[in-house]
Amino acid sequence: MSESRRIVIAGTGSGAGKTTVTIGLMAALKRKGYIVQGFKCGPDYIDPTYHTAVTGRASRNLDSYMLSHDTVKEIFVRGSAGADISIIEGVMGMYDGKEATSDKGSTAEISILTGSPVLLVVNCQSMARSAAAIVKGFQLLNPAARIVGVIANKVGSEGHHKIVKAAIEQECGIPVVGYLKRENELEIPERHLGLVPSVERGELTPLFDKLADLIGDTVDLELIWELAKAETLQAEAKLFAVTGAPEFVTGTQKRVTIAVAKDPAFHFYYPENLELLEAYGAKLRFFSPLAGETVPAEADGLYIGGGFPEEFASELSQNQKVLESFRAAILSGLPTLAECGGFMFLTEAIVTTEGDSYPMVGLIPGKVTMQKKLAALGYREVRGKEGNFLLGTEEQAKGHEFHYSTYATDAELPHAYETKGLRGTKPEGYASENLVAGYTHLHFGSNPELVKRWIQRCVEVGARA
Repeated sequence: MSESRRIVIAGTGSGAGKTTVTIGLMAALKRKGYIVQGFKCGPDYIDPTYHTAVTGRASRNLDSYMLSHDTVKEIFVRGSAGADISIIEGVMGMYDGKEATSDKGSTAEISILTGSPVLLVVNCQSMARSAAAIVKGFQLLNPAARIVGVIANKVGSEGHHKIVKAAIEQECGIPVVGYLKRENELEIPERHLGLVPSVERGELTPLFDKLADLIGDTVDLELIWELAKAETLQAEAKLFAVTGAPEFVTGTQKRVTIAVAKDPAFHFYYPENLELLEAYGAKLRFFSPLAGETVPAEADGLYIGGGFPEEFASELSQNQKVLESFRAAILSGLPTLAECGGFMFLTEAIVTTEGDSYPMVGLIPGKVTMQKKLAALGYREVRGKEGNFLLGTEEQAKGHEFHYSTYATDAELPHAYETKGLRGTKPEGYASENLVAGYTHLHFGSNPELVKRWIQRCVEVGARA
């Protein structure tokens, strides 16, 4: 049996301390010289930004709702190649997922799918022997999710830790591998969208270093290293099993170039989305609108991802040359996908929470207004509307919505999608000939056909040009 090392960091609930433990463990193992690969259960893209900053390797989402089980395994195997250990951060409580009556979409399901041992983070504040009852319950709910150890978080003292440890180890038969004291608790800044640029600027690096110190002091890294042993996961390469570029990009046809806006204002792309574009024959050309870079002249297509244009609304609005390059490129027929922050950027204006209005590209009628409370959060099943060149009316893809802004217009707009979430079905976004834009972040792994269709459209438009 060939072995590899991987471990899931699960919590008894949101706020148990998963992110603190995950980042600290990643940083501590990296400090020891190990190559660490990060993963995140679910669609979240703030935690993967932390992971990437700490490990130096692009963290990936393992999402068993948006993606098939085979695709989840393929993404894990592909992402963990070359790493000494993979650390998978859970989502919410270990068994919390899509529905109350099954493990669908939960951390537990990801642990079972990937055959990964689980380290359970337990908030032990104000309890002693009762901590063992909690761990025992987690063990019994689904024994296929294999809990191999516990980290006691928020303990009052070393003595408190010893009591909790004795109770759990006697009753549950697994080791308590360490603890974090309540008095040493480091506040990870509130997880909001504007945080990612500060991660990219390196402002949180001292925090990551302190977390590595804390974990190194009171957690048995050698024991975790041993507990992380697992049989090497096998997965068939279906998602990326593209035998050469499709017919429409071979022969004398030049390779399609898709320009990708990427900087702190337009930051979020599932790594697999970009890799699938490349697998199907596209060449990616990254550029930074925030740094004053215009849409590259060689572009045959344009991808404007999610991010934080509201954080940089003043700078973006002042660069007329950049704004005009987006207008000109899209009006000239460049097949374009704009998601969330990209969609906001293409409207007439962004209004900040302070009430300041900043003009944007202006191709989509209406404006976006920021608010302090969450406007939308959740999975989306997406069908294309008439005029959506990426997704047909009978086709489905899956994605996720997460934003603090609302969009309003007086115009009757052609919508891009019909999106279905917990609160029912609604029309969403904007579609016009070569432009598809909306709040939903699509995961291309849920329907790779849209990748082929996008590249095909790029070829057609390029040929006409």
